[in-house]
Amino acid sequence: MSNTRRRALQAAVELVGGEGIRALTHGRVDAAAALPPGSTSNHFRTRTALVTGVIEWIAAEERTDAGMPRIDTRDDLIAGLTRMIDVQSGPQALRTRARYALFLEADAQTAQPLLEQRTAFESWVRGILHDLGGPSAGEQTGFLMATADGLLLHRMTVDPDAPVEAVIARAVDAALAP
Repeated sequence: MSNTRRRALQAAVELVGGEGIRALTHGRVDAAAALPPGSTSNHFRTRTALVTGVIEWIAAEERTDAGMPRIDTRDDLIAGLTRMIDVQSGPQALRTRARYALFLEADAQTAQPLLEQRTAFESWVRGILHDLGGPSAGEQTGFLMATADGLLLHRMTVDPDAPVEAVIARAVDAALAP
């Protein structure tokens, strides 16, 4: 990937995460990335192409960052999910806000990279729950994911310091309960 394209995509994520989806224009991205006018439109001819490019970039960055930790115990799962929420609501908060905004803006086809990312993560969690607690625990994946999603959204919108570990521990314990 060219340096210009990378700079444009990074700037686009920061714009959407910091100012909302309406800030995503070719000109604003050029300015935010300190690129010559027209640079972003050379890579993304239309707004739809730009939205699609940003979604694909976020999904790729999240796959790169995920580094799915090895989970062998209940405590590993709690620590892993807690760390992910801390990162997404802390150092990666702008990217998380951008992901939320783009999910709302995009149609199903354009959002596909984010949906695939979500499906892969869900499968990973399901496998862990199954390994730790059996088939009935694996069936609780939706519950655990919804709890983590709700907690992340709460931290992003209401209370950035809301405790994570205790909530995740209760949800993991409920999912693993016979």
